[in-house]
Amino acid sequence: QVQLVESGGGLVQAGDSLRLSCAASGRTFTSLGWFRQAPGKEREFVAAMRWSSNYAYYADSVKGRFTISRDNDNTKNAVYLQMDSLKPEDTAVYYCAAASTFATPTRVRDYPYWGQGTQVTVSS
Repeated sequence: QVQLVESGGGLVQAGDSLRLSCAASGRTFTSLGWFRQAPGKEREFVAAMRWSSNYAYYADSVKGRFTISRDNDNTKNAVYLQMDSLKPEDTAVYYCAAASTFATPTRVRDYPYWGQGTQVTVSS
């Protein structure tokens, strides 16, 4: 059974930082990523990493401010999202997602496994 457990959301002010964590288990994964969904909007790609190469992908809106990384212990399926210089428009529920077959890392529909989401609220 695949499980993705996120943590680390919260309420911060513009310019602050937050670090999200996701622990994935139950399968060998090919990609792990972060997506977000603001009220009234579609779920959108934020950042993702191909597990075999550690290659990272970022949405243009977060490039230079967010960093995706994995646990230094490669036996752990743990992925992190360091979010710096947060803006009010970053406010959303953030979801960890995982794929166990080939996936286009930036495409929502390529990820069959999802966490429960964690709220990030950035006040101005």
